[in-house]
Amino acid sequence: MTDPTLAQHLARFAAGITFEDLPDAVVDSVGMRVLDTLGIAIAATDLDTSRAAIAWATEQGGAAKAFAVGVEAALPGPMAAFVNGVLAHSLDFDDTHLPSILHPSATVVPAALAAAQQHGADGRTLVRGIAIGLEVCVRIGMAGFDPETQNSVFFEHGQHATSICGAMGGAVAAAVIGGASEAKIVDTLGIAASMASGIIEANRTGGTVKRMHCGWAAHSALAAAGLARHGITGPPTVLEGRFGFFEAWLHQPGRASEIVDGLGTQWAVPNIFFKPYPANHFTHAAVDAGAALRNRGIAPSDVKKLVLGVPAANLRTIGEPIEVKRTPTTGYMAQFSGPYALAVGMFGGGGLGAALEDYSDELANAEDRRALMAKVDVVPDERCDAIFPHQFPAVLTATLTDGTTVVEEVLTTRGGPERPLSFEEVSAKFRANAAPFMSELDVAQLAERCHGLPDLTDIGTLLAPLTKIGTATR
Repeated sequence: MTDPTLAQHLARFAAGITFEDLPDAVVDSVGMRVLDTLGIAIAATDLDTSRAAIAWATEQGGAAKAFAVGVEAALPGPMAAFVNGVLAHSLDFDDTHLPSILHPSATVVPAALAAAQQHGADGRTLVRGIAIGLEVCVRIGMAGFDPETQNSVFFEHGQHATSICGAMGGAVAAAVIGGASEAKIVDTLGIAASMASGIIEANRTGGTVKRMHCGWAAHSALAAAGLARHGITGPPTVLEGRFGFFEAWLHQPGRASEIVDGLGTQWAVPNIFFKPYPANHFTHAAVDAGAALRNRGIAPSDVKKLVLGVPAANLRTIGEPIEVKRTPTTGYMAQFSGPYALAVGMFGGGGLGAALEDYSDELANAEDRRALMAKVDVVPDERCDAIFPHQFPAVLTATLTDGTTVVEEVLTTRGGPERPLSFEEVSAKFRANAAPFMSELDVAQLAERCHGLPDLTDIGTLLAPLTKIGTATR
């Protein structure tokens, strides 16, 4: 008998794990991630890009099977997954796995929610599917992590690991929820690999296409699972084969051990980092460092120069080109700016330390923030390099107008295992995101349903109240 392929390993795991096999920490984490993802999607409904995604999705037609946030009429499963995925990733507020540096829930949760409605699944089936899909997504992402360079090979090639690996994990989640056999899950992975995509040049120089990536990955996930269900097949060697996923994306063999070691016994899901701030995760330590200066009583007018030391790998995203990062013209560009993150911290952010209103177009162009950002250099820091990518650290050196030098070190990332967010803090984030769009009662009911997700008998009851959000503005 030949050894099983990597896809067969994953399929055996996915088909064999029952809800009862899931550790309590995994079940609890899934409920928090659904709540977090829906809150982000709700807050994103009034973006122009969200309106564009909804308009395109509603033009496609098809059998109404699933609800999407901000869309009154039910949509085909893949279209509902697309809309929810776009919204879930559009604010850069979604969770992050380290050190793979991908955002698993923004694809897997929308794909699983659509599949659950499509197949009439209950809460226990949904939780099981999300847990398995997140685990598959993370493990494939880790197979592309290079321990020597301490960076994602996907990222080095300009690829968006979030949407590429998310399509694979989301497809497995959808297949599991649909009751697929082990063989059909292998086919689903084989099909999804031909649909996985995403490049990240927009992080550097602008454009909103990145907001679409998780939506398209979730759409691909539903499509792959559906095509496998109807008889399309995929190669069992889809991951490690000569012309497979790893060769195509990584241009080298993936680290198979990251996929198979501890599969089913060691779960990555509870250790995925929640985002307390609505910006690229590389900027979060800068927000904290800026806030630390403010808490010392240092005002922006007291600053002569700021040097933000970060891992060298982060420079391309939050520090280059420095002229662009010092002068973001939109709130979206500000979410990828190290200098702007310092401004958020120094001027005092809302929410858990920075809130959506801190990343408006108006504030990105505000004279006082521009004046502070002009004083910021973003440089590589060796100490940060040694910690990255297990954390996203920063070391801030501030030279003040009186000649004093102050150093603030932020070496762990808030929202991760070392500085976790509690269910109450995730709920507070959800309330801040949802409150402008929903009544206090509806916000409380949705949080309660996510907290008791395994007990739901109809997933549609979770999403139906969200279909009218934002529709009055379109």
